[in-house]
Amino acid sequence: MVLEIKDLSVGFHTYRGDINAVRGVSLSVGEGEIVGLVGESGCGKSVTAHAVMGLLPQENSFIKEGSIKLLNQDITHISNKEMTKYRGTSMAMIFQDPMTSLNPVLTIGQQMTEGIIKAQGISKKQAHDTAVALLKRVGIPRVEDRMKAYPHEFSGGMRQRVMIAMALICKPKLLFADEPTTALDVTIQAQILALLEELRREMNMSIVLVSHDLGVIARICDRVNVMYAGRIVEQGSVREIFHKPRHPYTMGLLKSLPRVDNDNSTELPVIEGQPPDLLYSIEGCSFAPRCSMAMKVCAQCRPIAQDIGDNHYVECWLPVRDREEGPNE
Repeated sequence: MVLEIKDLSVGFHTYRGDINAVRGVSLSVGEGEIVGLVGESGCGKSVTAHAVMGLLPQENSFIKEGSIKLLNQDITHISNKEMTKYRGTSMAMIFQDPMTSLNPVLTIGQQMTEGIIKAQGISKKQAHDTAVALLKRVGIPRVEDRMKAYPHEFSGGMRQRVMIAMALICKPKLLFADEPTTALDVTIQAQILALLEELRREMNMSIVLVSHDLGVIARICDRVNVMYAGRIVEQGSVREIFHKPRHPYTMGLLKSLPRVDNDNSTELPVIEGQPPDLLYSIEGCSFAPRCSMAMKVCAQCRPIAQDIGDNHYVECWLPVRDREEGPNE
């Protein structure tokens, strides 16, 4: 396995108390695999990714329990100095908003070459040539001119390509893509996703795609992890999750997607209620207050993840729907 997370719990110290942002997450990523991590905003997707990368704020975050193994090496509690041996080389990350991730007062060429020199210890001329080659590979036109440009002179899609190029400097084995298509139109989204697929094949690179967009997840992922209130409530292949969902939350997410075959006058279903406040402990199923199928046991005891076959796991006391039914039947 390239990445193996077991029972990971991450919290934050706040003036109100400790917030349990991630509560017992377990997932794995195989070699050359694209794994999706999906859920509504605030469910803990980005916190999980940042915990693996060692990018959580040191002043108020903590890993309560669990383990993180990268290429069979335990990196759960290593220091920030030790983490630099892995960050950028064994794993890298494309951040959610490229405009805020790029330095507005430095040219793209300066930012690219600085990272290459630091990572590879080569001359400025060699770093320049490497940066040009990387930018060409991700589809940036007129590269020599673009090397002299500033981030605000690039479109959203072009800035995202630059971020991908920067993440590939040391050819990492694992790439985290945190909402890589946010604020991009559908045509550019498709181009960015196609680029990630091409790079995965060329470099035999594993990707963890973090998104709230189910369409993006369905487009390129091999397996999907559905996350709610800091826990993974359903895991399975893309086909299993999208065609045979078994958790009420997953079904709610899929039903809320617009469909071309629906009547235009039909309102999209919504999941009523709000996610729980993670400042407080949750005794039973975190989704129970919003679930129309909840039973008494759901509020009293946390459900155990059940293997329902085909490597499809559901954390629910009553996995719903016959396996032959589709999500909208």
